[in-house]
Amino acid sequence: MPCFKQPKHFQSLLLLHWPLSYLGIFWILQPLAIYLLFTSWWPLPALYFAWFLLDWKTPEQGGRRSAWVRNWCAWTHIRDYFPISILKTKDLSPEHNYLMGVHPHGLLTFGAFCNFCTEATGFSKIFPGITPHLATLSWFFKIPFIRDYLMAKGVCSVSQPAIEYLLSHDTGNLVGIVVGGVGEALQSVPNTTRLILQKRKGFVRMALQHGAHLVPTYTFGETEVYDQVLFHKDSFMYKFQSYFRQILGFYFCIFYGRGFRQGSTGLLPYPLPIVTVVGEPLPLPKIEKPSQEMVDKYHALYMKALTKLFDQHKTQYGCPETQKLLFL
Repeated sequence: MPCFKQPKHFQSLLLLHWPLSYLGIFWILQPLAIYLLFTSWWPLPALYFAWFLLDWKTPEQGGRRSAWVRNWCAWTHIRDYFPISILKTKDLSPEHNYLMGVHPHGLLTFGAFCNFCTEATGFSKIFPGITPHLATLSWFFKIPFIRDYLMAKGVCSVSQPAIEYLLSHDTGNLVGIVVGGVGEALQSVPNTTRLILQKRKGFVRMALQHGAHLVPTYTFGETEVYDQVLFHKDSFMYKFQSYFRQILGFYFCIFYGRGFRQGSTGLLPYPLPIVTVVGEPLPLPKIEKPSQEMVDKYHALYMKALTKLFDQHKTQYGCPETQKLLFL
């Protein structure tokens, strides 16, 4: 278990402002809204559900972000707990659109959430004129209240129509895709740098179709904040995890971190630094129907750029000189 110092903030404050706690609140709103349908307050949920149906396509048409939500002070407490920061290596011109690879997934993607879904680390000041969007599972946007919370933070659906809309309307859009997906969560173990990328080429094809620049990013420390229990592929638990993913779209991971008392075990993450390094954009030509050879070419260039980014910063952020990225 990694060593850590006692955080400055009370753990209860962290739990109060934890993003999953907010999601929990919005989950509670759904049965409450249904209950209100059978009371004298029924017009309120009825109006919301009517609007929900009329607003169905908004998540695939740019969403509805809120500067107020992105600037909640809650996010600064999360930032300071680890702490979380972002490092710019090159400017991003507002005259282009960008497709950003987010690596690694980690267990809860703290770095990408804090850096791209909030203003806690000052994204808008670091990258003026750029509007960040982080793509996540599409079915989240079919759930009342949850969809509105996610859209307010600039989160978008990972569906093809949603991403294509952002890449083809206006400029200055930065769409982040966690390329390794939920499968990479099972690779989230401290002191490892395994990425599921070797056969993930759809994002490159989409970037070529829209002439979007590819931006590699790597979040150092993302896989260090939790320990995870791994299971053999032949075990019952691994099969259960796979079945769970087939049903809900993500793995049921068993992980642990620190507890409320120093030296204890619990579900709080270890307060270790998380740094997202945003690399130099890779310009791509606009090709409506790119060949497989063209996709393979730019996919290889992207992996090379990501490897270079990792190697240039690994020793600065706690990785040994001998550490290498492993593409699965």
